[in-house]
Amino acid sequence: MAVTGIGGVFFRAKDPDALLQWYKDHLGVTMEGYEPWLQAAGPTVFMPFAASTDHWPDNKQWMINFRVEDFDAFLFKLRGAGIAVKTDAAWDSPETGRFARIHDPEGNPIELWEPPAD
Repeated sequence: MAVTGIGGVFFRAKDPDALLQWYKDHLGVTMEGYEPWLQAAGPTVFMPFAASTDHWPDNKQWMINFRVEDFDAFLFKLRGAGIAVKTDAAWDSPETGRFARIHDPEGNPIELWEPPAD
């Protein structure tokens, strides 16, 4: 027997309602009442990093990674909403896909990932 997937991501927030609204408005991640967000099937990486990683700010214990379709259009939309988007060509490769980083209003790091085309 093994687990079949991630059932939720839970974290503390100074203003949970406002933060949930931000995730809904900008990333399409919703939680309406007790109806959970239904995500598209696809790969999920579960990977602890060394405590000394510089992959995200050292004052944060975690970083969530969301799969994205139509990467360029999605980043354009985020930038149009005033969200700072960081990209780096060194992060991207034909084998792993494309990556960008943003932060939610409470400073939590978010990685956006467009997997490589099949």
